[in-house]
Amino acid sequence: MLAALKDVTLHRQVFALALPMVLSNITVPLLGLVDAAVIGHLEHAWFLGGVAVGGMMISVTFWLLGFLRMATTGLCAQAYGASNKKAQAMVLLQGLALAWGLALLLILGHRLIAGIVFEFSDASDAVKTYADQYFSIRIWGAPAALANFVIMGWLLGSQNARLPMWLLIITNTINILLDVVFVLGLGWQVKGAAAASVIAEYSGMMLGLYFVSRQWLAQALPAWRSLLSKVRQGVGRLLRLNRDIFLRSLCLQLAFSFMTFQGASLGDNVVAANAVLMSFLMLVSYGMDGFAYAMEAMVGKAIGAKNREALGRTLISTTFWSLVIALLMTLAFLGFGPQIISLISDIPAVQAEAVRYLPWLAAVPLVSMWCFLLDGIFIGATRGREMRNSMFVATCTFFLIWQVFHSFGNHALWAAMLAFLGMRGLSLAAIFVYQWQKNIFLEEVSANK
Repeated sequence: MLAALKDVTLHRQVFALALPMVLSNITVPLLGLVDAAVIGHLEHAWFLGGVAVGGMMISVTFWLLGFLRMATTGLCAQAYGASNKKAQAMVLLQGLALAWGLALLLILGHRLIAGIVFEFSDASDAVKTYADQYFSIRIWGAPAALANFVIMGWLLGSQNARLPMWLLIITNTINILLDVVFVLGLGWQVKGAAAASVIAEYSGMMLGLYFVSRQWLAQALPAWRSLLSKVRQGVGRLLRLNRDIFLRSLCLQLAFSFMTFQGASLGDNVVAANAVLMSFLMLVSYGMDGFAYAMEAMVGKAIGAKNREALGRTLISTTFWSLVIALLMTLAFLGFGPQIISLISDIPAVQAEAVRYLPWLAAVPLVSMWCFLLDGIFIGATRGREMRNSMFVATCTFFLIWQVFHSFGNHALWAAMLAFLGMRGLSLAAIFVYQWQKNIFLEEVSANK
């Protein structure tokens, strides 16, 4: 263990993968802020409401298909570690084929999706009109958006985090610039915001394919045309892995959605305070995600090479730095929590309510870091079934805690969320420790290929 912690080269490898992903993640909330600022300067509130609702519909739809990135990262990293160039190439081609197939289904069924959402929405007719307008345009960006998941996952699995970073930064910068031009310059209102995102997504896909071609040539992978006829071979494993990660994502979305909607029933100040605190929870996830991405790529590579020692050293180094970052975040929330909250809201009642629940947030980094890291381990190991099962257990724990302590109101909600995050890490840790001690982790992964 001490040898791994003293290995400067190993630490550099972790940061070479983690830091670019942390930096690129920062552009995601920045894009949301710019969207809100640009649309928020129009003359009617329903423009902003329409973009908010339509954007939520797109975000949830695409987010649930995020398994395309995770599965691609794990499978590609294993092929890279095994020096199997054909398998590495096939992962990309199969991922893109699946992404474009799912995108076609979304485009064909988007009217049905919109109808279901609006049936259960209490938004005004004006907000629904502009939300539908935004969603109906943005859905045409699905082929590019889903392909970008695969491209990012493949580049990361190929141990290159710098190109995915530039892909995200450049794509979101294009989106921001076009937002300003189309909405404020040309006066296209909601249509302009949606069109800006679609153009940015296709620009990102073209840039991503260029990055892929560079990586492809650098690694001397086989000609892609020679592999097209074999794309269907071995696709079952990809579909099973994607199915399990999709079900995991559904459970995750269920817990966070319940947190939002149940908080709204506890009063305006509570829902506003929760919104402030949840924005910080998202900040924690962006920081931890960078190290989880590094874990995915490095674990997958070690497993592909069947190198138990490299796998162990990867776990030690990445866990060490995740713990350092989590401790710093916890100390920041404990020491400067009220001041940080005041940066988000200047409403005294909301500030007071947020400070009341601040101790729960302060505990989040140290509790949640384990589920992020272990997610990275199991994604790198392409073990979707274990991730799915642990998320199901964590979701049941979430609702059990809420049911038992719901009389405590928002405190019960935060206790349930903390238990949810903790159980995700605890259940995956139990599975991993068992398999590691039995010396079956690498063997079983290899057997599942």
